[in-house]
Amino acid sequence: MALSKRSTFSHGVHIHDMKYLSKDKAIEVMPAPERVFISLAQHIGKPAQAVVAVGDIVSRGQLIGKADGFVSANVFASVSGVVEKIAPMRNPQGQMQTFIVIKNDNLDTTVTLDDIDKTDGKQIASRVGEAGLVGLGGAGFPTAVKINPPNPVDIVLINGAECEPYLTCDHRIMIENAEEFVKGARFLSIALGGAKIVVGIEENKPDAIEILSKYDDITVVPLKKKYPQGSEKQLIYACTKRKVGCGKLPATTGVCVFNVQTVKQTYDAVELNKPLYERVMTVTGKGINEPKNILVRNGTSYEEIVAFCGGLKDDARKIVSGGPMMGRVLTDLSGYTKKTDSGLLVLAKGEANELEPTACISCGRCAQACPMHLMPMYIDLFTNVGDYELANHYGAMNCFECGTCAYVCPAKRDLVGSVQLCKQKLREMK
Repeated sequence: MALSKRSTFSHGVHIHDMKYLSKDKAIEVMPAPERVFISLAQHIGKPAQAVVAVGDIVSRGQLIGKADGFVSANVFASVSGVVEKIAPMRNPQGQMQTFIVIKNDNLDTTVTLDDIDKTDGKQIASRVGEAGLVGLGGAGFPTAVKINPPNPVDIVLINGAECEPYLTCDHRIMIENAEEFVKGARFLSIALGGAKIVVGIEENKPDAIEILSKYDDITVVPLKKKYPQGSEKQLIYACTKRKVGCGKLPATTGVCVFNVQTVKQTYDAVELNKPLYERVMTVTGKGINEPKNILVRNGTSYEEIVAFCGGLKDDARKIVSGGPMMGRVLTDLSGYTKKTDSGLLVLAKGEANELEPTACISCGRCAQACPMHLMPMYIDLFTNVGDYELANHYGAMNCFECGTCAYVCPAKRDLVGSVQLCKQKLREMK
């Protein structure tokens, strides 16, 4: 069932969503690459530990990296073949991580997990961890931790807002795989003691709202199209009117939030005994010849993905891993997909900002737009002069780096970069 009134939160910004490029493109299965490069650090927390050796023959779906500690996640082979290399490599953000390189034998020999009791909440929660599920909206927080909250939970809230411009992979899953998606939500509800299922969907996805509203045990909340409507705290307030305090987890309000693809992967893990080794991502932007939504194996190179989507246009200017607001700019296409890659965005001339930042003019627009009611201009100012504690006084550690401030800034200052630097320095000081 659906509620009629559009829900939202205070502040935020209205952005052209640019979803027309790919929203009507059905999910395509990208052929498996000849080699996959699978990082053991593609989740928040400790990297997984390799449980295979160079020369081993592995199957698709086989465990190759075991979770190392409570906040960690299992990693699985996405193709069958031989392990060619296990070594540190630099990821697109310049960090050194251990990668497992598998040469595809093109046999696609596949192994699955054992059957479980699908009505047993404890077994479902255990399966979520066993299958290596993490938050697939970009955060990468291990789902096994989230599904075992310290506080009682009475609402399973699914983020169907997909408020990040350009991205449409979650939208496509909700309309192409609605039945599997709903079953995955039910499994999560069972694991959390029968919590009520609520799905928040932005009003620019009327087909998804209509389809999911047909399920009597699903409450669909239409959301006003506004950025960052899908952010955890803002989504909780918009859908439930509950407020998450600073430094608090959503579970303290009785709400557990999941991404659309995490829910679909829960279905795969519980019903199909399939671990997480592939996902749907959006490849889009005016700088790519054929925008698509694709099901892609973990560890596939960005270069091969771009080739599968027709290659770059001549006026391509910027490549982003993720969406334009919270994604990371890539210097080249040498990277490889991981669990949390929701999109690959190629911006053309006119889409990408190519202006140099200028001095702050103290207009206050960043503060007016900030969904967390912070003071980004002062965080930027005091970070740049090295006073990180004073920058934190204006909210640096409470910022979730949505990019709203930088979007509205007429001086085009790198406000998010200042926040990231301030957080890094504060952690170093501790």
